[in-house]
Amino acid sequence: MIKLVVTDLDGTFLNNKGLFDIELFNNVHSEMQKQGMTFVACTGKQCERVEKLFGEHGKGIWVLGDSAARIKKDGEVVKEFSIDRELALQSIETIQRFAPDMTLIVCASDAAYVHSSIPGEMYNVVKSSYEQVKKIDSFQEIDSRFIKITVYDTEERSSALRKHVEKTLGGQIYIVDSEPKWLDITALHTHKGETVKKLQELLGVTYEETMSFGDGENDVELMAIAKYSFAVSNACENTKKAARFITKSNEENGVLLTIQDCMDLQKNVN
Repeated sequence: MIKLVVTDLDGTFLNNKGLFDIELFNNVHSEMQKQGMTFVACTGKQCERVEKLFGEHGKGIWVLGDSAARIKKDGEVVKEFSIDRELALQSIETIQRFAPDMTLIVCASDAAYVHSSIPGEMYNVVKSSYEQVKKIDSFQEIDSRFIKITVYDTEERSSALRKHVEKTLGGQIYIVDSEPKWLDITALHTHKGETVKKLQELLGVTYEETMSFGDGENDVELMAIAKYSFAVSNACENTKKAARFITKSNEENGVLLTIQDCMDLQKNVN
C-alpha cells in the first residue's frame, strides 16, 4: 500500500505556467488523506514560496524546499541542513571568479539573498521561486545559516560551472546542474533522495510504500527512494532511465492522475 507520495514541482507537478489544477488536487488530496497517504512537495523552490503557491489548499502537506535542504510542515520548520559558512563563502567566490555576470541566489535560514545590483528582470526570475528575498551589498554580510547556493545563468553555462566548482570543492559539497540555466549547491549528501530518506524514517514509511515523480537531473535520486518511481513524459533522459515508469506530462496532470489511478487500485484491492 502506498503511504508516501513525493513529487518535484517545476516541470513535474506544475504546468508550464507554474500552476496546478486546484480542484483536481483538492479531490485527490482529500482521498489521499482518507487512505492514509501523505503528500510531499520536493523542490528547489523556497519553502515559503511553496506555501504561498498552495495557500489554503496546502494544509497537511510536507514541503522539502530549497533543494531539499529544509523540511517544513504547516508553516513549521522541522529540519534544516546547512552548509559550513566558510565553505559557502568559498563556493560563492569560486562562482564569481568563473563568471561575475551570473545571478547568485544565496539561501539562508531567514531569507534568500541577492546582490543589490541585480537587474530588475533577474530579480523577477528570483521572485518566481523565492518568497522571502533580501538585497545585500556583500554575501559576507549574511549572519544566518547558509542553506543553499543557487546560480541562474541566461547563457546556460551551468554544466561548465559545475565542472569548474568541482575542481576546487569536489567532495566537500553536493552540486547539481538541474537545467542548463540552473545550478544548486547544498551541503554534502544533501539532496532530494537523502532528505526523502530522512522523512521516510521520521514517518515510518518504507521504500515499498513510496511513490515519487520527477523530470529534471536533480530528480534522479528521487527515483531511487521509491518502488513506484515515475518520470513525467517531458522529463530528461537520465530521469526517465532512472524511473520504473513513465506517466503523462506536467501539462496533462500526469502526477495527480497517476495518484488517482493508484488510489482506485488500492480501494479495489482492499
